[in-house]
Amino acid sequence: MENQAVDAPVAQNKQFPCKQCGAQLDFAPGTTSLQCPYCGSQTPIPQSEEQIAEFDYREYLAKAETSHESQEDQRIKCEKCGAETTKPPDVTADLCPFCGANLVFMAGSARLLKPKAILPFQFTRQQAFAAFRRWISGLWFAPTELKQFAQSEGKLAGIYVPYWTYDSDTTSFYRGARGDDYFETESYTATVNGRSVLRTRQVRRTRWRSASGTVWNRFDDVLVLASNSLPRHYADRLEPWDLANLQPYADEFLSGFRAESYQLDLAQGFDRAREIMDNGIRASIRHDIGGDHQRIDSVKTSYEKITFKHILLPVWLSAYRYRDRVYRILINARTGEVQGERPFSAWKIAGAVVAALAIIALILLLASTNR
Repeated sequence: MENQAVDAPVAQNKQFPCKQCGAQLDFAPGTTSLQCPYCGSQTPIPQSEEQIAEFDYREYLAKAETSHESQEDQRIKCEKCGAETTKPPDVTADLCPFCGANLVFMAGSARLLKPKAILPFQFTRQQAFAAFRRWISGLWFAPTELKQFAQSEGKLAGIYVPYWTYDSDTTSFYRGARGDDYFETESYTATVNGRSVLRTRQVRRTRWRSASGTVWNRFDDVLVLASNSLPRHYADRLEPWDLANLQPYADEFLSGFRAESYQLDLAQGFDRAREIMDNGIRASIRHDIGGDHQRIDSVKTSYEKITFKHILLPVWLSAYRYRDRVYRILINARTGEVQGERPFSAWKIAGAVVAALAIIALILLLASTNR
């Protein structure tokens, strides 16, 4: 069946040897080729004519209940933050790119939906590092250790992060109220030159009346982060993603990078998508109610023609540990957008406060001597 979803994890540790020297080829960001890090030879990635299919959400959930397909895969699990990523070849010890803790290598059986589409890395490590360094240089009161940390390109890890996208047609019945503003003339007493004077003014009032109706919406590619390892509010700020440039999934794009397994499953992802769609639905309801003010008392929504995709999006990630807390910096590997957490240096803040007080004291002193 052409559009049938496949229960299988991402291919793990697939090797792509260089035809010239035998070394492992890595995907070269910004190209459609694998490149040898030693001899520099390039191997084009075969272009797929496959269409990026979307799958019926309810049909897949019904199928998943009776499906027992699984595949043995090689994964790395962080015992501290719970992130599961692909295992780099020929590596026996490593640090978690999400939190900096020691990793435990493990082989496990997992029934995971294989991604059907991928946005390949566009920014190279060097380009991402330059954006990373500019971002850090613009931080006020950052610890000196953080700026020293930013001097090493090796602190950036290339990760393909799992996402779901959902499409849906919605029908929403609502009850609420419409508020229309009007003005009344109000009399009041004012005191002018010690005398009471009667005056008038225009006062805005709102007239409310009940409202109800039905709105229809169509949502396309509602994007939901399927990872619990990244701070969601920072990951959301990496948007927009150029989803129009998604490529059919191929193992070659993962060579030299890691891919995180999704932690938010398909049904949980749709719960999150409904929250996102609810904002659009409520905006449609307010427009339908009209008037100057709107109140929404209840909404009942049905979701039809629900389809989904499992996709991988590229992120350069750095985890910085400062005073027993982990701070993560994320870089959109398509646009260079940088978002993340940052520590503050208490000593630098205290120094700035002391300097500000000294300047104020000096200004007051000069002002007093000039009187």
